[in-house]
Amino acid sequence: MKQLLLILSLALLSFYTWANDRNVSFNFYGDKISFTFNDQQFVEFNEKSFTDASIQQFYNEASKEDYSSIFTMLANYRQTQKADDWLFYQLVRKTAEQISPKAENYLRYTLYKWYFMVHSGYGTMLSQNNGRLLFYIQCDENIYNIPYRIKDGKQYVCLNYHDYGSNINFDKEPFKPVEIILPAFNKTFSYKIDRLPTFNDTDYIDKELQFTYNSSDYNFKIKINPQIKNLFNNYPAVEYKDFINIPLSNATYQSLITLLKKQLKGLNVKSGVDYLMHFTRYAFAFDADTKVYGDEKRLSPEQTLLSPYSDCEDRVGLFFFLVKEIYNLPMIVLAYPKHVTIAVKFDKPIGNTIEYNGAKYSVCEPTPQRMELEIGQLLPELKKEHFEVAYAYMPDK
Repeated sequence: MKQLLLILSLALLSFYTWANDRNVSFNFYGDKISFTFNDQQFVEFNEKSFTDASIQQFYNEASKEDYSSIFTMLANYRQTQKADDWLFYQLVRKTAEQISPKAENYLRYTLYKWYFMVHSGYGTMLSQNNGRLLFYIQCDENIYNIPYRIKDGKQYVCLNYHDYGSNINFDKEPFKPVEIILPAFNKTFSYKIDRLPTFNDTDYIDKELQFTYNSSDYNFKIKINPQIKNLFNNYPAVEYKDFINIPLSNATYQSLITLLKKQLKGLNVKSGVDYLMHFTRYAFAFDADTKVYGDEKRLSPEQTLLSPYSDCEDRVGLFFFLVKEIYNLPMIVLAYPKHVTIAVKFDKPIGNTIEYNGAKYSVCEPTPQRMELEIGQLLPELKKEHFEVAYAYMPDK
């Protein structure tokens, strides 16, 4: 009899759990994402008063729950979309928002993100100060404008600094690492982006670009995707080689590159590069990132196409992308104390050149200046300035 009652109890519990399952679905950059979640799996967390022990308890309780539907969804998305770490993390953020809305309990939302990243194999750490919780991910790359910590000789960079206004004074408000026991990790986070999501055609809008070249006016209409802004909203400043090699989304690439190749048909390489230099220089309004965004940013080529304003670093990135895609020439990015520009290696050097590794590169200024600069002309005030080659591109032979 007791055994029968036990079986009936387990059956009722199983039915109750199944009956409370809900299917969660949302759109994620052109893909429909879905998973099953049961509210009985929900782990509470008191954000008004928390300790290292309560965070450990959250992790232990979450580990007891069956989140296999979520983990399977995350793994399948990464595999089928070949998602880079940044895109994968955006999906983790969106998933955590479905379970524990950020506006309801910020710390619980942050802990769910953290838990999913830990379970996905990434190295993480947390630090806290006066009710605030910072979430770090193990990353070996040079990342700028966000805090980092060193633990066991490894670098961890902060993923949620923006949620606190990106203005914490760590000297006056020291954050204490949260001491918890976690499994060993096998993934290091990377900010490199090799591909963008496969957006829907309906996600794109038209943007008109106008500029004048050799006394002729040009009017272009290209496809841009406003979702790019959201995708890169909290993306930090990274190395030049990383942000200028971020690709364009498919529809933007097809509309822009096809149009430019049509315009460049019949021109020699020098004239074609000159055309691209003037297009990058004059088809976009200039303004400093610190004025527009409040901080220094390095926009990907597609962000520059989307943004109403861009500065010298952003234009270098766009010009590099266009020359690479259309002519695939060797290039070097020149970083001066207050300016960034780029130089191209032609078959025959043009104008005053920059020597690098035994080759001569001709400066191609993609940013509007007070004077009209031709290929091979450098701003006079930069001629005696020290510069660094921030990135050198050599096409595969």
